[in-house]
Amino acid sequence: MSFTQQELDYLASQRLGRLATVQPNGTLQVSPVGFHYNAGTSTIDIQGYNMAASRKFRNVADNGRVAFVVDDVPSVDPWRVRCVEIRGRAEALDAEAAQANDLGGPTIRIHPERIISFGLGATDQDVHQLVSNARDV
Repeated sequence: MSFTQQELDYLASQRLGRLATVQPNGTLQVSPVGFHYNAGTSTIDIQGYNMAASRKFRNVADNGRVAFVVDDVPSVDPWRVRCVEIRGRAEALDAEAAQANDLGGPTIRIHPERIISFGLGATDQDVHQLVSNARDV
């Protein structure tokens, strides 16, 4: 399994993430997106309205390198930040490929290669003592 149970629980509790893709001119585009973890493929699947016509979908089709971040601030006093960052390659599944994979429509599918998580553990630990869990998968 690529993700720890803590990471899966955290991802399941969140609705929105930020997807960074590479545009044709080499600059980055960051888009807020809904997502879900696909346990059958151990991937993050992203769908949305008119997905196949979106710049992010075309970016992934042209250059599959992506980064995806889900984060939140559950407390400001004391300051607490939680996040999961996923770096890897993605594929742009068109309507036909999505149907073959039992998906509802065009989908961006992220295959994790590196996962970094932070702040998902005990909340009684001093914020300056928290360490990230970073690993290649």
